[in-house]
Amino acid sequence: MPNANGEIRPIRAMGLRDLILFYVVTGISLRWIASAAAAGPSSIVIWIGALFAFYLPLTFSVTELTSRYPHEGGLYVWTKHAFGDFSGFMCAWMYWTCNLPYFPSVLYFAAANALYIGGNQWLGLSKSPAFFMIFACSALLLSTILHIVGLNVGKWLNNAGAVGMWVPIALLMAMGILAWWRFGSVTQFNATTLIPTTRLPDMAFWSVLTFALSGSEAASFMAEEIKDPRRTMPRGLFVGGLFVAIGYIGGTIAILLAVPSSKVTGLQGIMQAIALSAQHFGGLGIVPLAAMLIALSNVGAAGAFLAAGARLPFVAGIDRYLPAAFGRLHTRWGTPYVALLTQTGVALVFVILGQAGTSVKGAYDVMVSLAVITYFIPFQYLFAAMIWAQREPVGPEVFRVPGGKPAAVALAVVGFSTTTVAIFLSLVPAADEPNKPLAVAKVLGLTLVLLAIGAWLYSSRKSRGKY
Repeated sequence: MPNANGEIRPIRAMGLRDLILFYVVTGISLRWIASAAAAGPSSIVIWIGALFAFYLPLTFSVTELTSRYPHEGGLYVWTKHAFGDFSGFMCAWMYWTCNLPYFPSVLYFAAANALYIGGNQWLGLSKSPAFFMIFACSALLLSTILHIVGLNVGKWLNNAGAVGMWVPIALLMAMGILAWWRFGSVTQFNATTLIPTTRLPDMAFWSVLTFALSGSEAASFMAEEIKDPRRTMPRGLFVGGLFVAIGYIGGTIAILLAVPSSKVTGLQGIMQAIALSAQHFGGLGIVPLAAMLIALSNVGAAGAFLAAGARLPFVAGIDRYLPAAFGRLHTRWGTPYVALLTQTGVALVFVILGQAGTSVKGAYDVMVSLAVITYFIPFQYLFAAMIWAQREPVGPEVFRVPGGKPAAVALAVVGFSTTTVAIFLSLVPAADEPNKPLAVAKVLGLTLVLLAIGAWLYSSRKSRGKY
């Protein structure tokens, strides 16, 4: 909205409740619960390890950096402040582009579970690339329209997604406990099954569960649209984090109580568990509702990251590293509509490229690996910026990591190391991938292309003096 000087300013639309729901919808995804259950009981130990090796360092780093520099732009602002213009731009560029493969993957998961709404008649489309592509494109366009109208409207998609996330999780936990009480656990939980294997294909899965715990950084890109961000964001982060931990670990255990891991798939594992449990208890009427909520939750998650990611080219556009249009706000709604439309257009291209030459599952796996790598490159900047920030003095209003500078540096080093390992593990193709060289070529090639385009954009604008 225009202020007294005629400048367009974003509306501070998000309070604590909205922020907690935002962290829930960006921090937890039902598809990773399904993937963890498909890997068996050892995934519970991996969840706990990822919480300590990645989620806690990330949460504390985001909280302190947001408190130090409470400006819209998040990762971009922190990295630019610490390491200069080029690093700031590349960090923002890679974070923005990481959403491009993220959108197809999360919407493919939504499409796979939405098929349960129509029962066996719809489930025949589970291997139809055309259905998955049409669903992903339609959902992405709807989310874009809502967020162009404004965060006051778009946030309701995010909030609905958070509710749609937790109702199926609660239902899944209740049905899993009931199945265990009535029939006993179908999965053995013991020292043998809980210990993760160290085979490289199995270790590659660790990066996926680590990636699943990201998202707590997203709201920092919209700090100027949050009410009292210095107070609101730390509270929202830790409350939201509690829901994330309970949801992932509790949801994984619930599935394994009711369904053997060998019968769980990464795309439809949640609905497989709910449908099987409902069949045991004569409650099949709940299946379509659960499927609808799961689909809604993942569309809401895509919308939340669409809104957050669009703010990065908005900031970079103001600094004139990208074309000036990226910083343009809608005259009525005050939203970065050019950035939103551009992000959506390129994401639609990724839907097509990811599907080319492979199955539905193959496309999904490639998009997940590409999203993990491109997503974790900015996190390396984030943890490095956290270490650098410890040299600067802070005021009493800044939230500090308990333990001060030594603890902050140690946490950042752990987080940096974890993301580095996860990047390399993401290059390992899935064991059931029929064309492993093509899968690796897609992931590595597209990553290098995105890095090269970013460096070219920066250098070309710099050489023309447009910065």
